[in-house]
Amino acid sequence: MRKSSNHLCLALVAALAGCHGEIGEAAGPGASPQCTGIQPGAAPLRRLTHAEYELTLRDLCGEDQHPASSFPPEEESLGFTNQATSQVVTQLLAEHYMKAAEKIAERAVARLPELLPCDAADGEACAEAFIRTFGRRAWRRPLALDEIARLVELFAWGAAEDGFARGIELTLRALLTSSNFLYRVELGMPDPTAPGSVRLSPHEVAVRLSYLLWSSMPDAELDLAADEGRLTTPEEVGAQARRMLTDWRARDAVGLFAAQWLGLGKVSTLDKDQETYPDFHPGLRPLWRAETLAFVDHVVFFGEGNLEALLGAPYSMMNAELAAFYGVTGPSGADFVPVDLDPARRGGILTHASLLATYAKPNQSSPVHRGKFVRERLLCQVLPPPPNDVAIMPPVVEPGLSTKQRFSQHSDDPACSGCHDLMDPIGFGFEHYDAIGLWRDVDQGVTVESTGEVVAAGDAQGSFDGAVELGQMLADSEEVRRCLTTQWFRWGYGRAESPADDCAVEGADEAFRVSGNDITELLVALTQTDAFLYRTAIEPGGAP
Repeated sequence: MRKSSNHLCLALVAALAGCHGEIGEAAGPGASPQCTGIQPGAAPLRRLTHAEYELTLRDLCGEDQHPASSFPPEEESLGFTNQATSQVVTQLLAEHYMKAAEKIAERAVARLPELLPCDAADGEACAEAFIRTFGRRAWRRPLALDEIARLVELFAWGAAEDGFARGIELTLRALLTSSNFLYRVELGMPDPTAPGSVRLSPHEVAVRLSYLLWSSMPDAELDLAADEGRLTTPEEVGAQARRMLTDWRARDAVGLFAAQWLGLGKVSTLDKDQETYPDFHPGLRPLWRAETLAFVDHVVFFGEGNLEALLGAPYSMMNAELAAFYGVTGPSGADFVPVDLDPARRGGILTHASLLATYAKPNQSSPVHRGKFVRERLLCQVLPPPPNDVAIMPPVVEPGLSTKQRFSQHSDDPACSGCHDLMDPIGFGFEHYDAIGLWRDVDQGVTVESTGEVVAAGDAQGSFDGAVELGQMLADSEEVRRCLTTQWFRWGYGRAESPADDCAVEGADEAFRVSGNDITELLVALTQTDAFLYRTAIEPGGAP
C-alpha cells in the first residue's frame, strides 16, 4: 500500500514536470487550444452561498442581521464553498431558509412604509405595485404576469385573515424562499450564430456580473441596463464591469475570494501550545485574518494592484496590537494602516502570520503543510492523499535537532519521499517563521537554514533562500499567474475548468499577462469569455 502510494507520487512528479504549456492542453508543451466558434463550457445551476445570501439581503432590504451564521456549514470543493456540484440543499438547510425568511419578513413589515412604493391604503393595488418592484429586485428579473397573479392571490389571502401588513409579510416569505431568489436561474435566449449554445439574457448577464464582482444582487444601474436590453456585447459588459470594480461592493467579493483561496477560514479555530508559544492568545486570530484581508484589499484597490505585490510587497496592514505582536513600529490605534517592514524578513502574503500559523502544527512549524499550500493554492497542483496505513504524525520535537533535520526522514524513507519531495523542500524555505508566524534565527538550539527548492513546477521551479525569495520567484512565474487565473475562474464560475474552457482560461490569462498581472483586469477579462456570456443549450427533457 505504501509502495503503491509512492509510485503514484513519482508518476505525479513526472507528469507535473511536463506541464509547461497552456492550461488544459493535451497536446504537449507549446500547444494552444483551437478557439473557433462559441465554446461556453458547462453552466450548472448555482445556489446563493451563505455569504451571497446575506449580502443580497443587505442590498435588497437593508438587512443588517446575519441569519446564515446559524445555517449548516457549507461543503467545500476545490477550496471554495460556491462550487455548484457541492451546493446541496438538505432538509435542514431548507428549514433554516424558511425560518430566516419568516424573521426577515417580520422585521421588514415593522418598517413597511420604507419598503412600499405606494400608499398601503390602496390595498391590493399597492400590494401589486410592491410585488412588481420588490419582487423584480428579489428575483433579479421582471416577474411574469402569472407569477404576479399568484403572489397577489397570496397577499389577498393573508390580508383577509389579518390585514394589509400580514399579506405583505406572507408575500415576502414567498419571495425569499422561492428558487428564483435562492438560485441563479439561467435559461438563455436563442442565438442562431451559436449552434448548441444559447446567449444569456441581459438580466442573466447582469446577475452573473453582480455575483462575480460584488457577491450580491445587481444595483439600479445594472438593472436599468438589463431592462433596456443592453449587456448583449462584450463591450457593454466590460464597461459595466469596470464601473462595478470602482464600487465599494467589489471589495466584498475580492475579500471572500481571498479568504477561501488562502484558507483563512481555518484561522478562527487555530490553537497553539501555550508552553511552546507563550505569545499566543485567541485574540490574535481575528487580527491575523484581518491583516491578510486588509492587505489584499489594499493591494488590489489602493496599491500596486498586481500579483507581484500580493506575493512580495515589503509592507502589510496592521493596527497597534498586531504591530506589537510582530515587534515592529506601527500605528497607535485600532485601525489597520500600511506598515513598512524589513524586506529581508517580510514580503507579501507568504510571510503573514495568518498563513504561517494556519499551515503549522500546534507545537511546531510544518514544512509539509506549508509546501502543500504552495503546491495546491499557488501552483494548482493536487497531491494524492497519504496511504491509509501511514500514521500522520510529525517528527517529535527534540532539542538539538532543527525542523529541517527532523523532517529529513521523509526523504530518507522511500515510502515517503515521492510525495514529500514535492512539499518539504518548499516548506523548508519558511523555517525562519515559527508556528505562530514570528521570526526566528534559532530552532531548538540550531541555527535556522531556510534554503528550499521547488521541483516539477514549470518555470516556477528552482532553488531559493527564504520565503521572501520564494515569493519573488513565484511572482515571476507564468505557472503561478495561470494558477491564479484558474483559481479566479473556479470562484467566478462556480465550477472546475474543463477542456471546453481552454479558450476561456487562456484568453483571461493572456489579458492578465498583458495588463502586467493586474488583478482587476483579470476580473474584467473573466466577463469577456464565451463561458461567461453563453451557456450550453438545454435539450428538451434534458439537463443543462
